[in-house]
Amino acid sequence: MHRRYLALVAVLALVGLSGCAGLFGSNQVSSDQLNQNASYDWDAQSDVSVTLNKSSYEAVYAVQNNESLTVYDRDGLGREQSVPISALKFRYENGTVVTSANSSMNATQSRSQTTINFPGSGNVTGQVAYTAARSGKAYATPTHLQGATYAVTLPPGGRVGVPLLSQVNPGGYETSVDEETDRMTVRWPDGVSAQQLRVRYYLQRDLYIFGGLFVVAIVLGSIGTLYYYRQVQSARRRRKEAGIDLEDEETDDDFGDDGPPPGMR
Repeated sequence: MHRRYLALVAVLALVGLSGCAGLFGSNQVSSDQLNQNASYDWDAQSDVSVTLNKSSYEAVYAVQNNESLTVYDRDGLGREQSVPISALKFRYENGTVVTSANSSMNATQSRSQTTINFPGSGNVTGQVAYTAARSGKAYATPTHLQGATYAVTLPPGGRVGVPLLSQVNPGGYETSVDEETDRMTVRWPDGVSAQQLRVRYYLQRDLYIFGGLFVVAIVLGSIGTLYYYRQVQSARRRRKEAGIDLEDEETDDDFGDDGPPPGMR
């Protein structure tokens, strides 16, 4: 038992010395990860714009007089967890774009959050952008900039609007579709004061599949109902042919011929 205890202590010590973000503080996000290539829409009209792709998303945040930005997600239990960012870029107000390769910009990641440190030694104003992995037909994020205007652009063919297939929270949003890219954008032009933003969407082909399944269900239900009705009618005919219901029918027909009630005869 003593040896097992010493082995556990040794493992924890090695993990701590290696800078494991899950247990002991934060560690630096690798430069290879931060310097991956990505293109961003710097001209978005919202303070925060998010573009969803099939397996990733691109986020652009407008920052003003800040030296860092902390981002995080929430797991299924509501606990904060860090965002594994990549392709980090910063755009100054004059249009100059820098990366961590040609500036002092960097990022640190702990178990619960990711902190992006902007270039320079003081507060700066501009836009910061990064890429992160995603999956499924839903996107949710805590609103890291309270009261900011948000825009979420869905993948090609993605739509919201059918209650059973989509959901958008909070309310007060607007939608528009770019016909060239077939992308719908959900916007909150008056700002978001809620703690979290969530968009669950469907693809247009899903709507056709859902409609087809609904029609098939109606047809099968109608066929089943008709079959059951015919079976009942067939059973009734067989009972009548066998004379099973004859006595009851005669009794009902002769109800007035039973004579006077008892005591009156």
